[in-house]
Amino acid sequence: QVQLVESGGGLVQAGGSLRLSCAASGSIFKFKVNAMGWYRQAPGKQRELVATSSRGGSTNYAGSVKGRFTISRDNAKNTVTLHMSSLKPEDTAVYYCNADVYYYTGEGSMDYWGKGTLVTVSS
Repeated sequence: QVQLVESGGGLVQAGGSLRLSCAASGSIFKFKVNAMGWYRQAPGKQRELVATSSRGGSTNYAGSVKGRFTISRDNAKNTVTLHMSSLKPEDTAVYYCNADVYYYTGEGSMDYWGKGTLVTVSS
């Protein structure tokens, strides 16, 4: 079983920066992590993609964060980080880490979510 643990949320003023981190834990000899990414859900809205990174390092960003957010990952540590800058009040949301995990032990691929971390941007 894989668990995703997020950290780094908090309160920041508009224009400020935050860094979110997520680590996938479990028996690393049983699985590998393929795509990892961040999604967010603002109050009253649906969860939306923020940024994703393939295992090979290809990245994808939502248009609303392109140029302000940067996703990076460490495959050896099974971690993914989201560097957020020039934050806006509309970036306020619960941010969720996501990982696509492939098991060597026959279970195939499974999708995991973290519990979420709140980012609040004040104006």
